[in-house]
Amino acid sequence: MSMKPAAQLPVNPIVLGKMGAAYGIRGWLKVFSSTEDAESIFAYQPWFIERAGKWQQVELEGWKHHNQDLIIKVKGIDDRDAAAQLTNCEIKVDSTQLPELDNGDYYWKDLMGCKVVNTEGYELGKVIDLMETGSNDVLVVKANLKDAFGVQERLIPFLDEQVIKKVDLATRTIEVDWDPGF
Repeated sequence: MSMKPAAQLPVNPIVLGKMGAAYGIRGWLKVFSSTEDAESIFAYQPWFIERAGKWQQVELEGWKHHNQDLIIKVKGIDDRDAAAQLTNCEIKVDSTQLPELDNGDYYWKDLMGCKVVNTEGYELGKVIDLMETGSNDVLVVKANLKDAFGVQERLIPFLDEQVIKKVDLATRTIEVDWDPGF
C-alpha cells in the first residue's frame, strides 16, 4: 500500500469530509464532503488521514460522480478490502490551504467557541455548533451556567446585518441583535 507517511504534517488540520464505504472491487470508495459545494473538496490538496495514531498523506488517482455519490480512487488502494480499511477515516487538510474569504464570510470552524453578546451587552453564551436549516445557518449557543433567563441553549439565526451585527475573530466575539429571553 503506497500511502506515504505525511512529509509535512498539517499545521492546523480541519476536517473537510470523510471516506465512506468501499465501492466495487477495484478499490474505489465513496466520499462524503462537508464543503459547501461537494466537489470543492477536491480543490484542497493534499488530503491527510490519521490511522493508528499516525498521519498519512492520501494521493488521489481520480474521482467521479456515481448516482448521487462522489467516489474516489486512492493511489495504492486496488481492491475492496484495502478500500474498506479507509471507511470512516476523516479527510483533513491544512487550514492554510483554504482560500482567504471575502469580508463578511467565515469558516464555521472560526465561529466555534466564540462568545455571543447582544447589542445591550448581555452575554448569551458560546457557540457550540452550527446547523444548516436550508434557508439559513443557525448558531447553537450554549448559555452560561448562571443565565439570568434560565436558558440552557439558544438557537440564533445567522442572518447578516439583521441579527448578526458584528463578528470579531480577533476577540472571538459575535455581536447579535437578539432577545436574551429566547
